[in-house]
Amino acid sequence: MSASSRESLAGAGWQDQEPGAYRELMPPKVVKLSWLDPSTLWRARNGPLASMFGDPTGTDRQRWVRAQVARGDAEEDLVITRTDPDTFSFMLLGDTGEGDGPQYAVVPGLLEAGAGTRFAVVCSDVLYPVGSGNEYPTKFFRPYRDYAAPIYAIPGNHDWYDGLTGFMRVFCRAPALPPAARPRPLSRAWWRGLLWARPDTPDDALIDEARTLRSAPEQAASQPGPYWAMDAGPIRIIGIDTGLLGDIDREQGEWLRRVARGPRPKILVTGSPIYVDGEHHPCAIGGGGTVDDIVRDPAHHFVAAIGGDIHNYQHYPVDVDGRRIEYVVSGGGGAFMHATHTIPRVGVGGVTEDDFRCYPMRGDSLAFYSRLYGRRLRLRRLFDLTPDQAAAVVAARLGITPVRASADSEGKVTLRARFVASMLGVATRPHRRRRVRLPVRHALTQVLSPGSATYSPPFFKNFLRLDVGPEAIRIRCYAATGLRAQEVDPPVEDDFTIPLRPGDGG
Repeated sequence: MSASSRESLAGAGWQDQEPGAYRELMPPKVVKLSWLDPSTLWRARNGPLASMFGDPTGTDRQRWVRAQVARGDAEEDLVITRTDPDTFSFMLLGDTGEGDGPQYAVVPGLLEAGAGTRFAVVCSDVLYPVGSGNEYPTKFFRPYRDYAAPIYAIPGNHDWYDGLTGFMRVFCRAPALPPAARPRPLSRAWWRGLLWARPDTPDDALIDEARTLRSAPEQAASQPGPYWAMDAGPIRIIGIDTGLLGDIDREQGEWLRRVARGPRPKILVTGSPIYVDGEHHPCAIGGGGTVDDIVRDPAHHFVAAIGGDIHNYQHYPVDVDGRRIEYVVSGGGGAFMHATHTIPRVGVGGVTEDDFRCYPMRGDSLAFYSRLYGRRLRLRRLFDLTPDQAAAVVAARLGITPVRASADSEGKVTLRARFVASMLGVATRPHRRRRVRLPVRHALTQVLSPGSATYSPPFFKNFLRLDVGPEAIRIRCYAATGLRAQEVDPPVEDDFTIPLRPGDGG
């Protein structure tokens, strides 16, 4: 098995190695998406508008679902019934599609590790920037044309930037919704509508031509709506749609409570992770309660909750009244990388730093961003840290032991390294006073982190393989760096098993 980033610099992709063959999969011309381009931000304006003037996602979502049911394309409970055996495997990846090198770099390892799997699930933000149906040919059908099994998906906030039109056309074959009723003049909805971005009109001929790339019988997939429940072998997978702002409406909440009943072990798949960046985000439900209330209810037998949206990997094994529920972030499927070095020392939900796992590791994340800022600010001699230097300063500031031990990572931390770590948002232990930082933690997540995309390895992407059996589920997080050796033998960055006790769910 290939060494992981936890074992060596080569495993992390830092040392000179042969580039991967992923470029051979890409179209001849690739448009590199820039989140620092004002036109891109303008196209993606519906999220901020929903925050300021009210979120129409819940109403629009139910219009989509009711239309599906009315046409006979979905049953009321939105259940996908499969014929998988009691022992099978599937893949999961999130936040996939910018259509550039980092997305395609995930594909060779995905095909290698995904050999023999029964299906795949995309959890959040199938493509960027605004989920246009006309971008699915190069950002969905082409990258995954050789994955020989169905692909299901739940939308993320970017898929909602076009009102979910592209997502519903591709995954549910749904026609566009008729125009909504006009809002009352001068109401919040009226003001929102003045600036609201209208969806592109899907080019049916273009999409139908692209479907031929995934037209083999074994690749056929059909899902009833943007949220669904899937009975697969001994488990039920429940995918929820958290819309533009990371919550769900009352009607979806009632549906979730209904399909969560029963003794079958369950995995939640969500566009908004419940534990992320050392914090708990239980996901509000319109009318009261939270999604995590439902997940934690022992009568529902959830064993895991996996979310996208944040573009890295994080794992929080949480003890809930004597049962362990695995909370996972898996949003590193191809889009720009969100920093992990800004995650404070973990102490949430009973999970400590010793229990927590992330990819990229914090030191590798800091090294990545130090090089990025050094290049952008033309201050490389000041900002650039080696991976070992970065690991050492992260360990010193958080009071932890470096995961990947080396002479440098265990040595003296220089004043320059401390300055760079402080400026780039590395947290300190709680008793230490915070200092001025460059906008890495919040502003970077919203604006500058999307501009962190690089087109040379290492990429620090990830995807999951879940091996399901009647007694246990094994989950492995694989890395995708863009290097040839790790395409052929993808390294495993995390590996854990969930025992299944019939009637108990955990």
